[in-house]
Amino acid sequence: MGCLQIQLGVICSVGIWAQSELKLQAAQTYQTWKSPSELAEGVAKVNPESAEQYLKLRTHTDVRAAAWGNSVALASPRLPSGFAKQESKLNFGDLEFSMPFPNRLKPRPVLMAAPENFNPELRLPPVLPVPPALPKPPQNSSSPTTSTEPGTPDAVLESIYTDYRYDTDNFGQTNFFLEPTVQFRLSNGNKIFFKTGFNFFEQRGVESITNFPLQVGWQGKIGQVTLQTAVGVDVFNRLPTAINLNAKVEAPISPPQVSPSGRLLSVVVVSGNLEQGPYKSNAQTLGNQITAWRFGPDLYWQIDRNISLFSSLRLGSYNDGNSEVQSFSRLERKFGQFSLAANLFSWSYDRNLERTSGYFSPPDFLVYNAEVAWEGDIANFLRCRFAANLGQQRLQGKFDNANTYQTRCTIKLSPNIEADLGYTFSNVRNQDTGESAYSGNSLTGQLRVKF
Repeated sequence: MGCLQIQLGVICSVGIWAQSELKLQAAQTYQTWKSPSELAEGVAKVNPESAEQYLKLRTHTDVRAAAWGNSVALASPRLPSGFAKQESKLNFGDLEFSMPFPNRLKPRPVLMAAPENFNPELRLPPVLPVPPALPKPPQNSSSPTTSTEPGTPDAVLESIYTDYRYDTDNFGQTNFFLEPTVQFRLSNGNKIFFKTGFNFFEQRGVESITNFPLQVGWQGKIGQVTLQTAVGVDVFNRLPTAINLNAKVEAPISPPQVSPSGRLLSVVVVSGNLEQGPYKSNAQTLGNQITAWRFGPDLYWQIDRNISLFSSLRLGSYNDGNSEVQSFSRLERKFGQFSLAANLFSWSYDRNLERTSGYFSPPDFLVYNAEVAWEGDIANFLRCRFAANLGQQRLQGKFDNANTYQTRCTIKLSPNIEADLGYTFSNVRNQDTGESAYSGNSLTGQLRVKF
């Protein structure tokens, strides 16, 4: 009952504060509907900040408390939908742009006082019909005929994204991820991607594990609904090969509102997520061959140009008989280059199996905090973000401070090449350490190349 009162109190107080800042915006509805992914791509090329507000929260499908504490607003999207720096992203778990919006077609205006109306010599001559082409003389049938018109390729290489992550803590646990993703655009507009990588897991008292993931995926549209699926295998150095899969269905429930300058004013998007695969929490969990099914909805609401709300729910079922419920909500308000946000995360398992299965499985875990951040261009080729989160965490009925400090910079190496590099320090727990203090460090990065 106390947990419920805390959650309701935080959400209501922050919600009242955010709503007081709302202002009516003159909006222009985007007439030709696009998927939320394409919407974000278009907005980014006119106004990257608006795209960032939408993209930063919609790519996360595994809300784990450790990753939540270690990377609130610093993450790399796993399945990028466009080439852009995606500022202020969140990453929760094993997951992580120049053409303006097309304007309405308008007839060319007729100017009554145009110069050509007063001086006939300035008028353009009428367009004459093109005479029919003369028939070509017959060619020798013995000479071969070849077509010089190039054909449309079935698939075009669109981008290569390489994600990097190196996590350590003060209890000797190390997780390393290096995963490149190659994406192709098909002639019908759909996309396919191939992902591989090298992952390494090390832990005190446990033999290290090496992992080579292989995955192929597809993304397409049916009407206003965007579908995304992927299937693959995880190959290990000393464990049996395991299958992984995920699927996502995303649809708008309100049309996006866009200002004449191309700034995203409002949109509401819901999605359903499903995933299955090895639980890559640490070496002990992988050594016990723990796998999990997770499913649940996401909601993203761009309330106005400066206020956004993201909420997520995940239900999990593990092959060791355990089950979990995760929920996460974030309300953010921008003030130019500064932003304030409130985060609320709760996590509960049916049983605490950390000693036997190896993964953090608290029966009742709660984290809430406030975030202040600044983001801006330091140079033409360099953009950085600095953030600090201060709050509380509750584990087994005991409260403790929950603080996170983050930085991330994006370097534009060329018009088609960008690189992210970020660092995070956090004391939000990733395991039950009893009375001992916990601290974790994360070094993250992403290299993006578009063709």
